[in-house]
Amino acid sequence: MSAVYLDGSVAVPSVDGPRDILALLGDRSTLARQPAFRVAEADGAADIAAYRRSRRDVFVHEQGLFARHDLDDRDSDPRTVVLVAKDPEGTVVGGVRLCPVGDGPDIGWWQGGRLVVAPGARGPHGIGAALVRAACARAEAEGVLRFDATVQARAATLFRRLGWQRVRDTTVAGAPHVLMRWPINRIAAQAAATKAALGPLLAGLPAPAGFVGDDGAPVPGTDVIAACDAIVPSMVERDPGWAGWCAVLVNVNDLAAMGASPLGLLDAVGARHAGHAARILAGLSRAAEAYGVPVLGGHTQLGVPAALSVTALGRTRHPVPGGGGRPGHAVRLTADLGGGWRPGYRGRQWDSTTHRHADELRAMTGMLAGAAATARPAAAKDVSMAGIGGTLGMLAEAGGCRAVLDVAAVPRPGTATVGDWFTCFPGFAMLTADEPGAPPPPAGPATGAVCGELTAGEGVGLRWPDGEITEAVTSTVTGMGTA
Repeated sequence: MSAVYLDGSVAVPSVDGPRDILALLGDRSTLARQPAFRVAEADGAADIAAYRRSRRDVFVHEQGLFARHDLDDRDSDPRTVVLVAKDPEGTVVGGVRLCPVGDGPDIGWWQGGRLVVAPGARGPHGIGAALVRAACARAEAEGVLRFDATVQARAATLFRRLGWQRVRDTTVAGAPHVLMRWPINRIAAQAAATKAALGPLLAGLPAPAGFVGDDGAPVPGTDVIAACDAIVPSMVERDPGWAGWCAVLVNVNDLAAMGASPLGLLDAVGARHAGHAARILAGLSRAAEAYGVPVLGGHTQLGVPAALSVTALGRTRHPVPGGGGRPGHAVRLTADLGGGWRPGYRGRQWDSTTHRHADELRAMTGMLAGAAATARPAAAKDVSMAGIGGTLGMLAEAGGCRAVLDVAAVPRPGTATVGDWFTCFPGFAMLTADEPGAPPPPAGPATGAVCGELTAGEGVGLRWPDGEITEAVTSTVTGMGTA
């Protein structure tokens, strides 16, 4: 590589190839840091075949775990994902597979297995560890809430170092194995991000006792319920019409959870200019008309950052508390499974309402208000920012209980993964707790099912079809205590 001198002081090398380009960019160490392998999803039949050959070489010929081959039903399952490690020449030097457990619907319980690294590729490169990490990341991206792997006993140490938890010893193909579990804290993280600060923040407020942490607040001396919600400012800024609709939706849901019939709304709008405010108010107006709730008044200010909050007023003589649940009560989820992900909010906001007729919307939000007093549940909360898992934790906390949720029994749209559905804002979804066998309130087009129970303790557990319970929330959600 030659050099050309400019002004007698600065040396600028000529470029003879890729290595010279790297040197020219001042990154001479890049060549030494080129990865020894890359992990990606198997690209076609050739990668799958190479991965299976490695499995046969190791598990059949080297280790003698299987007689002729190690193929099973998971290999023919179209849902199975195969990740492979390739060296710089594109040769498959290792792989791992992951897939849903069982042949039925995917309920967010996946299993990893058949981790293999070619003999010549073992050593300091860490291919096996990289494949395990990639499998964990892919499982969580698929909305999985339970990810298990049955590993050979000698590999358990590696998995523990990577953060896996040991569950129990077992035997596979006559050899000692260990059932390991990857801890997925998606529900706990969602609950913590949205609700964990509430207890310390709100402890000093002069609030009346009896409905701590409820979706709405009874106005003392009246049969009026008041509720108030603010919309995330970034959503008001980028999607003002949807923000206006949601401001009505969440408040009407709050009244519904208390068993109250809506009386009217008050809105407070901040916007950069009149055009932006008009889009916010258009969405709010459409929702108010659909739900049959008048806008009584409010406040509008222009020339300010986007902001939107709405207060709702309703009426009931028998408010349903969020903290009325007790150990032994059955948990029911009633949710509208229609609609789909809101464009731009996939996995976070389910739009089950904008396509509904007004009578359908009013039937769902009137499910508790329209029921006879004796049919009302002991406790209710509408599912909001904390998702199904976090909201259930709030309901249980308000009643001084723990909740256990039967994952397979939770009503869920077919196009939503379990992880997304349990942590998203679902449009209309109501959690109730009552005595086992209590009649369900009518809910129009929504779908309801008993899917868990309240027990002694705290937090939220997820119960799986094999009877295992994994922890979704290990403690209280808000820290506000019992209602």
